[in-house]
Amino acid sequence: MNPIISRVTQRIIERSKESRQAYLDKISAARSKGPMRGALSCGNLAHGVAACGKDEKNDLKSLTKANIGIVSSYNDMLSAHQPYETYPKQLKAAIAKEGSVAQFVSGVPAMCDGVTQGQPGMELSLLSRDVIAMTTAVGLSHNMFDGALMLGICDKIVPGLLLGSLSFGHLPTIFVPAGPMPSGIPNKQKAAVRQAYAKGDADEEQLLEAEMGSYHSAGTCTFYGTANSNQLVIEMMGLQLPGSSFVPPNGGLRDALTDFAGKQVSRITQQGGSYLPIGEIVNEKSMVNGIVGLIATGGSTNLTMHLVAVAKAAGIIIDWSDMAELSTVIPLLTRIYPNGEADVNHFQQAGGMAILTRELLRGGYLHNDVKTIVGEGLERYTLMPVMKDGQLDWIDAPEKSGDETVLTTIEKPFQTNGGLQLMAGNLGRGVIKTSSLKPEQLIVEAPAVIFESQHDLDDAFQKGELNKDCVVVVRFQGPRAIGMPELHKLTPPLSVLQGQGYKVALVTDGRMSGASGNVPAAIHLTPEAIDGSLLSKVIEGDIIRLNAVTGELSLLVDESILVSREEVKPELDSSRIGMGRELFGAMRSQLSGAEQGACSLFAEG
Repeated sequence: MNPIISRVTQRIIERSKESRQAYLDKISAARSKGPMRGALSCGNLAHGVAACGKDEKNDLKSLTKANIGIVSSYNDMLSAHQPYETYPKQLKAAIAKEGSVAQFVSGVPAMCDGVTQGQPGMELSLLSRDVIAMTTAVGLSHNMFDGALMLGICDKIVPGLLLGSLSFGHLPTIFVPAGPMPSGIPNKQKAAVRQAYAKGDADEEQLLEAEMGSYHSAGTCTFYGTANSNQLVIEMMGLQLPGSSFVPPNGGLRDALTDFAGKQVSRITQQGGSYLPIGEIVNEKSMVNGIVGLIATGGSTNLTMHLVAVAKAAGIIIDWSDMAELSTVIPLLTRIYPNGEADVNHFQQAGGMAILTRELLRGGYLHNDVKTIVGEGLERYTLMPVMKDGQLDWIDAPEKSGDETVLTTIEKPFQTNGGLQLMAGNLGRGVIKTSSLKPEQLIVEAPAVIFESQHDLDDAFQKGELNKDCVVVVRFQGPRAIGMPELHKLTPPLSVLQGQGYKVALVTDGRMSGASGNVPAAIHLTPEAIDGSLLSKVIEGDIIRLNAVTGELSLLVDESILVSREEVKPELDSSRIGMGRELFGAMRSQLSGAEQGACSLFAEG
């Protein structure tokens, strides 16, 4: 093992000793009661099997057959989740062939940030993760199940399903992906049209044509944002079948993988003889493996929050210092848009997860002494799924990447570090992703321009008020302020300014996710402005230094001046009322800081 990765892992283990043991004790106590439905009264069980067929009723009465609960985020508005419409029926059939039973237990909400970005609904997006976790828990709380299947892909959905699953950590659980849509117009072309529209050089019809040429089919969006980062991380943690993340939907290989997931979850139940609960798979080492995969591919910064929350649900305590230290030694092995021009289909065609996992294992960057849904160690995850004579099989990956401009080796990384940097200073702590930045963009020291809405920035840009070196501050965007919406509207105008030769950076307590592009952005700033942090005292013209080389984020104003300044008190009613947002006030007030997972699920915050 790389010594830095070993050191960080050991630090996490020591830090988490008490909370992890408490979690393991909890799931051990749950398992000791035997098949869950055995604790139900006759009336309870009768309700639970009332809609089943005669054979299923007999199987579930006997307690000798496993019952698998299916939780799905299906809806036909989200392209990524539309393929899930037929999965429950397919999975039930596969599980029945294995001698077990399955019941569809819960549908969970599934928002699309692509639809809501820049709209009021986006202010519910992060909150939806905790709703999904609770919805998952409500479904599984019927105590009918010996294992579970989680059907979800996109931004908050996989983390929410994982949080809910870990609250039932005694249940064997497998995540079932559906795969990406075919490649549309090149991502670089789409980005160019967006920038042209921001400058007024393209009209709305041209912009819509480009967007619909990119997002055009069932399946996950193909750029490497949060949705595809989720898939990669979950597979690297051993919670999905090897090589299953980026197989396209609606094909023979995808169908075979889905069937196998149903069979495999039956096999790892107590009745199946190879009991392997999710709470044992997700441990300190598998969490580090997930972080390594994220960093080695330049994945979404949203996961810096989600993984903290997920770890805590399993009794594990990690923070941004851990991630930043890991990033110093993890090589960047992929170039996938927005960190390159390729999309996830090109990554898959180049060798995908099998080659990536093999390279990271070969370099000593992954823990191999871990449990996965297919057994001990990650060797199975260096194989590729294929169809042979109509049957699913796994074979050795090619010796070399099919395209080394997309997927490279540990000897020839695109960068010697992963590009995830902790930013810290008197303005607080945040993160920056440097994998798509040029060296000259890493240090910006310039006057602050202040906004309290991403929409206001666009007005200033159109008026030419930002044609200068500046650090754009967009504050009161954090979790407790307005639910931490993604600030996608900032990227096109800031990219235009940067292209015109201005030194530009962004500082915000909001988030930008995996699609933040090539503008230096210190995001997720904690503590957030609504809590009276120094960010709430910055005024127009103050000099801010953003140094992504050293990790410094400082307001260069004398302390004696800052002491006498009053914090700004924003008007937030317009972001808390309407579009259902008034229903989430209590949850919003309970959210922890971004570095603590921006989570409302843990009483201690």
